[in-house]
Amino acid sequence: MITTDPIADMLTRIRNGIMSGKVEVVMPHSKLKAAIAEILHSNGYLGKVSVVELGGFKQLSMLLDGESQPESLVRVSKPGRRIYAKADEIPTVRTGRGIVIVSTPVGIMTGKEARKKGIGGELICKVY
Repeated sequence: MITTDPIADMLTRIRNGIMSGKVEVVMPHSKLKAAIAEILHSNGYLGKVSVVELGGFKQLSMLLDGESQPESLVRVSKPGRRIYAKADEIPTVRTGRGIVIVSTPVGIMTGKEARKKGIGGELICKVY
């Protein structure tokens, strides 16, 4: 199935998995999705993230047993309207209790890391 916004699809699958009480969510693999999932895992929002091969295709498998499951996963930049921010304009989420994921020229990272390195980029999503 082809989607016009695979990141929004990923976030929706995670939201739906949490709301329905699933233990694991599986979706098609991409490098961008894997990088976002690793950031969510390292910040305690997801459990183990792994790449599995099913039917000859790579799939991204995520366990939903993180330290604290996210209340909200919001897509900021969309295919029809990209949102960019300089390093000093990257927003904080819920006064620092959440994270914003940013795509920078150096790679995918949290807004806090991007601000520390002085790098701006595209705001992908907000998580809290």
